[in-house]
Amino acid sequence: MASSTDTVYLKIEQNVLVREPSVVLKDIAKITSTNRPLLNKLKQMKIYTFHIPVNQRKKKKQVEVFSVLKIIELIGKEFPNIEVQNIGEKDFIIEYEPKQEPKWLLYLKTAILCLLIFFGSAFTIMTFNNDVGVGEVFADFYQQVMGTESNGFTVLEICYSIGLFLGIMIFFNHVGHKKITHDPTPIQVEMRTYEKDVDTTFIENCGRKGTSNDVD
Repeated sequence: MASSTDTVYLKIEQNVLVREPSVVLKDIAKITSTNRPLLNKLKQMKIYTFHIPVNQRKKKKQVEVFSVLKIIELIGKEFPNIEVQNIGEKDFIIEYEPKQEPKWLLYLKTAILCLLIFFGSAFTIMTFNNDVGVGEVFADFYQQVMGTESNGFTVLEICYSIGLFLGIMIFFNHVGHKKITHDPTPIQVEMRTYEKDVDTTFIENCGRKGTSNDVD
């Protein structure tokens, strides 16, 4: 039972993924309080239910935007004598994704993506080398130093290829499944930045349209 001095601390990330259509508070938030019985009840409190059409064979991904004020309002209706302290996001997204894709499909997408990146990168490097005339520069440099004409496959080309490979590995901070340092890779940084920008834009658009779940 809640007393007038009970305080609940609530932390919700900007983007929350759920697998079940019926969403309870523990699915979307981290909650703590000194009142353990109250905390257990709060964790099981129902927040939202995603609508699934009966005739829909494949359950599709659904997204809803919420304001933390709506969550505080729902908590206040069931537990009017507690104080809620929000230490997370003010607005957040709940993504309902019923089922993950099969592993074989994920592996297939990864393989196709790797092939596209490999050939795309190779084409980019080749066109760059042709544009700046790397081959001609190496040939002239080799002839000036060695006094003989280059056959196109010398120590310069070998060192350049090895250096290019090492430079890419060091820049992206990734070799196979292992990272060179504990720092996030540039790709991870860009992906997180992109995800945050997408979430912020989605929240702002829903706010302007008035379709977010907020207090009246």
